[in-house]
Amino acid sequence: MTTTSSDAATPAASGFDNDNRQAATIADSARDYVNRLRGGDMGSLPAILGLVVLFIVFSSLHDRFLSTYNMANLVVQAGSICVLAMGLVFVLLIGEIDLSAGVAGGACATVTALVLIDYDWTWWAATLAALVVGAVIGSAIGSLVAFLGIPSFVVTLAFFLGLQAVPLKLIGAGGSLRFDDPVLRGLSIKNVPVTAGWVAAIVIVVGFAALSLWRYRTLKSNGLVHRPIGLVAVRIVLFSVVVLLLTALLSANRAPNPDLFEIRGIPWVLPVVVALLLFWTFVLGKTRFGRHLYAVGGNAEAARRAGINVRRIKITAFVLCSSMAAISGILSASYTGKVSPGSGGGNELLYAVGAAVIGGVSLFGGRGQAIHAVIGGLVIATIPNGLGLLNQASYINLLVTGGVLLLAASVDAISRRRRSSAGV
Repeated sequence: MTTTSSDAATPAASGFDNDNRQAATIADSARDYVNRLRGGDMGSLPAILGLVVLFIVFSSLHDRFLSTYNMANLVVQAGSICVLAMGLVFVLLIGEIDLSAGVAGGACATVTALVLIDYDWTWWAATLAALVVGAVIGSAIGSLVAFLGIPSFVVTLAFFLGLQAVPLKLIGAGGSLRFDDPVLRGLSIKNVPVTAGWVAAIVIVVGFAALSLWRYRTLKSNGLVHRPIGLVAVRIVLFSVVVLLLTALLSANRAPNPDLFEIRGIPWVLPVVVALLLFWTFVLGKTRFGRHLYAVGGNAEAARRAGINVRRIKITAFVLCSSMAAISGILSASYTGKVSPGSGGGNELLYAVGAAVIGGVSLFGGRGQAIHAVIGGLVIATIPNGLGLLNQASYINLLVTGGVLLLAASVDAISRRRRSSAGV
């Protein structure tokens, strides 16, 4: 008896390896991409177009939106959202949801601040403590979902309510804990030295070019279908331009009063997000765990019959989500300089879920990549940033963000219907 899984279980549908779908020429590659768009495989294209539209609109309405000072602020503001959204990708890929991720991050950040202040721990030990707490939370949630079969919506809703008691108990109502460790606080308020930033940018560009050319040569020498060399070159050039241009912009003096003092360099939060993005992109695209994760999200029963330990995959997904929430909580505390009983609450989770969905991660499971969360996080962070410069009321921000999320969910649903109709 043969078992078929849904489109999400295949590498091409999941998006972690599309090389085998590429034709031999750039024209063929372009036609293949258009056909995939017609078939409903939109990927992150709607989010990228939305980001471009937001940049055009805000830059036309306010001359300081594209200033290097504001762009650096945007990077810092988007950091915690992007990291939390990357964590939610793992849960969304298996068709589940984690409503507790935001407050889990707040609880973990509270633990970090507490051990820094009361026990004088080093920053790396305090960070490790937060990761351990996050992993324990994720393990508990994943076990309840995987072994007892309780819907993740119910389990994580219960944890959303219960975890809010942790900072409330440790800090007290109306209180707060300062978050002033030089290293952890410096993630948001300090910058990479300009020389080190340029060295890192050049290394990244050279590494990306070498890896792309090596992959092209390997596929070609083995007689496998590969991207045309022209398309590989275009990707390398575009990537290099973006990285080097961003480095140049952030390396310039962006102080509001440049005659009085200087602010130069890449905010430290950016290398953290990039490092996590590269690592999780590798995990999702090049490891057995990543393939199993997409398979479970595509069709859990087919994955089980294929010998995949579905329960272990689900638990691991929730552990990774809560652990990334811990890092997000630390970045958020680094930005505000404190933790309080309300840390991680409010709209932070909703923004992160919105970022993942807007970026192209499917709510139905099996489709999405880490880069989608980062792109969506930039979209989500751009809205309040631009509206803030325009002095718009806070309710406008909520209305616009909600509308963008609804539009993204609609695109996801329509794309899924078109893929089903096309039999992809």
